[in-house]
Amino acid sequence: MYDRFPLYRLFVGGQPRRSPSSPPHRDGAVTADDIAVGVVVGRASEYFDFFVYGLASVLVFPALFFPQLARLDALLASFTVFALAFVARPLGTLGGMAVQRRFGRGAKLTLAMLGLGTATCTMALLPSSASWGGAVAALAACRLLQGLSLGAAWDGLPSLLAMNAPAHRRGWYAMLGQIGAPVGFGLAATLYAYLWGHVSAEDFLAWGWRFPFFVAFALNVVALFARLQLVLDDDYADALRRNELEPCDLRELLQGDGGGRTLAVGAFAALASFALVHLVTVFPLSWLSLSSPRELGELLWLQAGCALLAVAAMPVSGWLADRIGRRTTLGTLAVAIGGFGLVTPWLLDGGASGQNLFFLLGFVLFGLSYGQAAGAVASAFPARLRYLGAALSADLAWLFGAACAPLLALYLSAHHGLGAVSLYLLSGMAGTLLALGVHKTLGR
Repeated sequence: MYDRFPLYRLFVGGQPRRSPSSPPHRDGAVTADDIAVGVVVGRASEYFDFFVYGLASVLVFPALFFPQLARLDALLASFTVFALAFVARPLGTLGGMAVQRRFGRGAKLTLAMLGLGTATCTMALLPSSASWGGAVAALAACRLLQGLSLGAAWDGLPSLLAMNAPAHRRGWYAMLGQIGAPVGFGLAATLYAYLWGHVSAEDFLAWGWRFPFFVAFALNVVALFARLQLVLDDDYADALRRNELEPCDLRELLQGDGGGRTLAVGAFAALASFALVHLVTVFPLSWLSLSSPRELGELLWLQAGCALLAVAAMPVSGWLADRIGRRTTLGTLAVAIGGFGLVTPWLLDGGASGQNLFFLLGFVLFGLSYGQAAGAVASAFPARLRYLGAALSADLAWLFGAACAPLLALYLSAHHGLGAVSLYLLSGMAGTLLALGVHKTLGR
């Protein structure tokens, strides 16, 4: 398959012609298993990049870019920059759709991956703010570029996978693309934990933290070529066209056949899960670095191990959704996340044993709930609106549920206690249950 496409086609978005000697897919069709490969490859590389930055926001950036501030204020400043990508992401989606309409899906994906790689690599080369006064502005610009690129990287494969999955296994196939999240976090946490424990604090701040960013850049290059080989293949292109997974404009989405209402509701359908992601990965590191004597390297290894539990929980979420329904699964797990939120203050204030239990429970819920967070709204859009609608609903869920989660949780907890984390997770639960109640077809 990888020898079909001349290199120039990867940068112009043209549709490659199948070589007569190339074996066609069975019956000329793309199977759900074929699509799953592209989804897993693309999402895993994106999530690794995503969490490399998230962990650096706690471990590195407060000291490197905000050394003049107290530790709490430096973390809050770092999380403010962290949130910029989520603000930019919907704009990147809309810009990417415009590029695709004019130049094709391959050109859009290439541009998005190059933007993501450029931002990631540039971050790894930035000096400290003590060495260069423009370092913080450069970091913020790179973070915005990351968000724009992640939005533009939408290729439609998750929606195609959801539409081609067997009816009795939709939960299982929905889980496959999401498994990249705990895998990406686990790899990022492992890499940082190893570096944290094997280089001095001075060397870690000088150069050690940069290595994961270069690894993320390399993985993005590999993922770019792998995804392009898929989306530019004739069979994939035909499948995307048959399922009307082509961009419409924003006005058509908002005004056409309930698309605006579905978008608004869909942004809240997975809110509980999206809120949980940062409150078990990034936030607790920042909070415990301020309030606990535990060493950050120990916490990183603990999180890396718990990420394996999230990976193991993902298939369970697929099995559960296929037996009791995705809608029931989403609602049940939203309630479980709310319950977890209620006990969070006692766990995080409960010493090492309580904190360990927080991570164990939190990552299991992460795997169970996030495994079904994707595609909950895609089938509710009319076919013509599904491509843009699915992308924007995910962008808005990240924006409302996760963008400011570490910032708000840390600020409110520092000033009003850990009960703020409980309220944040309970609000996510309420948003998910409200969305499922308002739109009866979500999650089917």
